[in-house]
Amino acid sequence: MYRLILLSTPTLLVPNLISRSPLRRVSPVVLLVLMLPLCAFPQAARAVNPPPDGGYSGGNTAEGSDALFSLTTGSENTANGEVALYFNTTGNSNTASGAFALYLNTTGTDNTANGSSALVHNTTGQR
Repeated sequence: MYRLILLSTPTLLVPNLISRSPLRRVSPVVLLVLMLPLCAFPQAARAVNPPPDGGYSGGNTAEGSDALFSLTTGSENTANGEVALYFNTTGNSNTASGAFALYLNTTGTDNTANGSSALVHNTTGQR
């Protein structure tokens, strides 16, 4: 006859490390204060220089990425939109509204372009 022998499952001996920790006596408030420097704080917003809504010399205004990027001596220009009046250097009294509006204009004056890529190939034309 066969005999059934049940073996007991071995028990792992794990030391109680929590009761030995030096932090077990520290207040939760103190732990919170110690942990705060480890938290990542959001970055502060960076200022745009020159500031939007003007701030350029000669009465120029630019809103949008690289709008009026190449401006040197032109005055009274308004560029609203990404790279609007991008190559304008000495042109005066131009208004470009929309991405790439009057993009290639360099010395043209008194031009108005409304819409994406409006008058994009104008370089020196006037009115």
